[in-house]
Amino acid sequence: MSNYPFPITGIEESVGHTFSRKDILLTALTHSSYANEQRSKGLDTLDNERLEYLGDSVLQLVASEYLYFNYLDLPEGEMSKIRAAAVCEKALCEYAEKIELGSYMMLGHGEEKGGGRTRPSILADAFEALLAAIFIDAGIDKVKQFLLPLISAKINEIVETGSSKDYKTLLQQIVQQEQGEILQYVTVGESGPSHLRIFEVEARLNSNVIGRGTGHSKREAEQIAAKEALTLFGNI
Repeated sequence: MSNYPFPITGIEESVGHTFSRKDILLTALTHSSYANEQRSKGLDTLDNERLEYLGDSVLQLVASEYLYFNYLDLPEGEMSKIRAAAVCEKALCEYAEKIELGSYMMLGHGEEKGGGRTRPSILADAFEALLAAIFIDAGIDKVKQFLLPLISAKINEIVETGSSKDYKTLLQQIVQQEQGEILQYVTVGESGPSHLRIFEVEARLNSNVIGRGTGHSKREAEQIAAKEALTLFGNI
């Protein structure tokens, strides 16, 4: 604890839990690059990879349970698609950024210089490790108390925007019923920092705008634009 470079209370406040086992929390915050450096000095240091493995299962359980009990009309296949979108690396990175998890990570010098504190893969893995640390220290109910506000908002967003559905394919199938129709997706705007870009896309049929969408990727924005077009055509 005395060698830890950041105030441990900061991450505990973000999580809403004071750890009785500080060692578990510190391990969750320890990247393999830092652990390897310490081992090279003869110091026995654990990294967060085993916790990440456990945290992935905890994450899947909480997400699955929320979907099962809150979306009673969804079939298994659709629940699986929504869950996958809510627990993917991009989503986990967003959760981690909301609690500024990167600022508490212990990284090796090379990873530190290479921008490891904002690297999506590192943040996503650390978030899963953090879930495991909470689970070990306080049980599944404490995990839910922390995780559900984050993941339920993401799941609800996915359901509302239909981003788990392939609206582009459906729109293309409808357009192809008429010969000579030209469907295009045109990016009309980009904003935000490089690691969190916002794209604005228009769906155009024969150069006429039939839908608009905004998202953190062009694909997401295109899907939303296609959904708007399908709504316009009366197919949704």
